[in-house]
Amino acid sequence: MRSTLLSRRDLDFLLYEWLEVEKLTTRERYAEHSRETFDDALELSEQLASRYFAPHNKLNDAHEPTFDGERVTIIPEVAEALAAFAKSGMPSAAMDYDLGGAQLPVTVTQASYAWFQAANPGTAGYPFLTVANANLLLAHGGPAYVEKFVRPMLDGRFFGTMCLSEPQAGSSLADVVTRAEPRDDGSYRLFGTKMWISGGDHELGENIVHLVLAKIPGGPPGTKGISLFVVPRFLVGDDGTLGERNDVALAGLNHKMGYRGTVNTVLNFGEGRWTPDGAPGAIGYLVGEPHRGLTYMFHMMNEARIGVGLVAAALGYTGYLESLDYARTRAQGRPKMPADPSAPQRPIIEHADVKRMLLAQKAYAEGALALVLYCARLVDEQRTGEGDDDRRTATLLLDILTPIAKSWPAQWCLEANSLAIQVLGGYGYTREYNVEQHYRDNRLNPIHEGTHGIQGLDLLGRKVTQHGGASLLALGGRVEATIAAARAAGGEAAELGDQLALTWQRLVEVTGGLFSSGDIEAALANSSVYLEAFGHIVLAWIWLEQFHATAEHFDDFYNGKRHAARYFYRFELPKTTAALDVLARLDTTTVQMDEAWF
Repeated sequence: MRSTLLSRRDLDFLLYEWLEVEKLTTRERYAEHSRETFDDALELSEQLASRYFAPHNKLNDAHEPTFDGERVTIIPEVAEALAAFAKSGMPSAAMDYDLGGAQLPVTVTQASYAWFQAANPGTAGYPFLTVANANLLLAHGGPAYVEKFVRPMLDGRFFGTMCLSEPQAGSSLADVVTRAEPRDDGSYRLFGTKMWISGGDHELGENIVHLVLAKIPGGPPGTKGISLFVVPRFLVGDDGTLGERNDVALAGLNHKMGYRGTVNTVLNFGEGRWTPDGAPGAIGYLVGEPHRGLTYMFHMMNEARIGVGLVAAALGYTGYLESLDYARTRAQGRPKMPADPSAPQRPIIEHADVKRMLLAQKAYAEGALALVLYCARLVDEQRTGEGDDDRRTATLLLDILTPIAKSWPAQWCLEANSLAIQVLGGYGYTREYNVEQHYRDNRLNPIHEGTHGIQGLDLLGRKVTQHGGASLLALGGRVEATIAAARAAGGEAAELGDQLALTWQRLVEVTGGLFSSGDIEAALANSSVYLEAFGHIVLAWIWLEQFHATAEHFDDFYNGKRHAARYFYRFELPKTTAALDVLARLDTTTVQMDEAWF
């Protein structure tokens, strides 16, 4: 029986036939690996996700974490799943050998992690936040932090969080007021409140390592005055032993529409509930240099943004497979011609409108997963590219694609989940079927780690202009190379390539017009529209890449890939015309709306 979490056949196609990850084994970092070890990781992940994560997904949703004023209670199946995940070595799959890692390519690791996100995003949230926390400390924390915090996190003993938002500031990090007062021993004392902290308090491990943004008194105003601190729930001695409870107090839980299995908290730092050495304040340790905290935190945030795209794609994918399975077995209605009420009912997958909804889901989910894995492949190029130019190009591409990789799957795989509910009809709207939970879980993804609007401002306001437009130029080079290959192939591929070429050219022209207008407010007014148009054009490129990779293969799998590409070019890419028209005329309808008119 085929899994309804993900398609292993599609993963194999993306990894081996399109992204050619086996070629990475010629590089020193991955020299000990092979197709066999990559397959082992994928198979292990599917088995663990199916055995330990998927069975309690609905239970996790129905019985979200509770707080009795002293302790957070989580259903026991979560701890069992996380223990199995840690024992498997998957937390350190992409880490260096000397950290106990497997040095798997990031592309293979992300494909492996997709199984867990599809199976149970609530439980998967704990280890994946922890891995991102560990990666930041590895990059910026220094050897002492690696020994005290990173190794226990990779062993599954400690968990990690990221603490950015505050109740009064939300996404406006310039307005955070949590302060960090220096002490003579080199540590700091933190005072303040952090909001929306996933995994902020629980009993799943021995310790929780919080990465906290705070301001050192006397520092520069705004974001330039933000520093980053490690604030453990329990203090850790130089020998790794746990000490007293730090002054980090749980003020309450947030009760979410979805993603209920990941406890979400309000944390008070320096409330005075615990004072390990008799002095007030939560004890924290500076990461890197003062006032560079936001720069360091973006290391974790960018990883988290691509992670959001991965979980969005995984939820869209599993919803698609579940609605596909339902449509194959659910009989309803009869052929219109000839009309014969005595004829047997036919499976709803034979109805044209159901095919439309399934095809849209396939285009969204498979396209989103391909995009995220392409970004993971760029990370591998950053780490192991053969020359400085290759690594720099990978960085430029990753910079401009990150807001797309976060926002496009979050928007369109949510739509895929909505269509999955519609395929099931009334049954899809009930809790007895999984698809309604997938929708609720996925609804978070356009919000956290930078809202849809923030991604639009990031893309249009920064990424397309940075380094003199080098990122946009690098992406254009990749798009044009794909178009050239399609034209060389001829036939239908060339027709799709021509369509993409015209749309890409229009995007570049509109982008230039926005910045040559001299009206920055008008240029940025519709940045979300720009994000959506840009994202759709990028996905058209991704689908042309997949279309090209199916050449000379004609079984059902490859035929389905090609038809999903056709759908995207016929139904989805034309949507960008209206969006680009709005942008080209510097439309200010939204800006001109008076508050009193609402």
